[in-house]
Amino acid sequence: MVSNYPLKFLLILLLATLACGLPTASTPAPIVDSVPTIESTPTVLPALMIEQIKNAQYPLLVPEDGRVVQLTDGVYQSNTDTLAVDYAYAMVMQFFALGDVTGDGLGDAAVMFVENYGGTGQFVVLAIYANVAGEPLFITSTFIDDRPMLNSISIENGEIFIDAIVHSFEDPGCCPALPTTRKYALVNNQLRLVHYTSNTPENKKREIVITSLIDNAEITMGSSVQLTGSVSIAPFENSLSYFVYDEAGVQLLAGAVNVTSPDFGAPGTFNQTIDLSSLPTGVFYLEIEDQSAADGAVLALESVKIFVK
Repeated sequence: MVSNYPLKFLLILLLATLACGLPTASTPAPIVDSVPTIESTPTVLPALMIEQIKNAQYPLLVPEDGRVVQLTDGVYQSNTDTLAVDYAYAMVMQFFALGDVTGDGLGDAAVMFVENYGGTGQFVVLAIYANVAGEPLFITSTFIDDRPMLNSISIENGEIFIDAIVHSFEDPGCCPALPTTRKYALVNNQLRLVHYTSNTPENKKREIVITSLIDNAEITMGSSVQLTGSVSIAPFENSLSYFVYDEAGVQLLAGAVNVTSPDFGAPGTFNQTIDLSSLPTGVFYLEIEDQSAADGAVLALESVKIFVK
């Protein structure tokens, strides 16, 4: 009798081989709907353009009567007769600068205007327009001079820089002869003069530099500060004046700063303790001036913004 064991063994081996070779059923991957990513684009307001200012409203500065006029193509004129009592003329000049002066990152405008009321006076005014939703809104203005010779205007680090030849107290109305530079900062919607230089008749620049403090310096309430710096030309009797103002422009402190100089009119330095113990907490401006002995006019000015905490 023939044994069937080998046959059974071969059959079992064949079945096992087939079982190992069969493909296994894979679990299908879940179907996920593709959702497109929507990137939001922030709205960027356009910077102001000079064409907008030329057709904006402008408050006349010189009359001080609150008149607000409408410019058309950069000009306003109330009468053709220059002898009429209501004659007024205002024009946007070619000197302007576009940039952020309000600190909100938007493009504002600093624009020079000239006003005339029928006489020889050509009153030049610096006006500030803020960018509000892409439209110009007048903020404030300040008088520069009657018939100055403007050289340039720019916006630097949020401050307005002007280079102009203006009148000293000796200059005739027709002919300004005093070279100056000045910087304005917008503080509480008002223009504050924060730096000023002028030249001597020999064309040497008068300038004050503060070295011990920088803008936004923090001062402890009830303390004093050591004020150091230099002057390019020593002032009359080697004496400068200091003032402390709050943000509203109210003068809180005043005093003298002594200058050390080897000779009259030579460069000098100052190093003096200023008592600020009477100031409350808040924001203040410490200002140093070189004033003319002849008429009290400012010859040079420097200031720093300080925080008393």
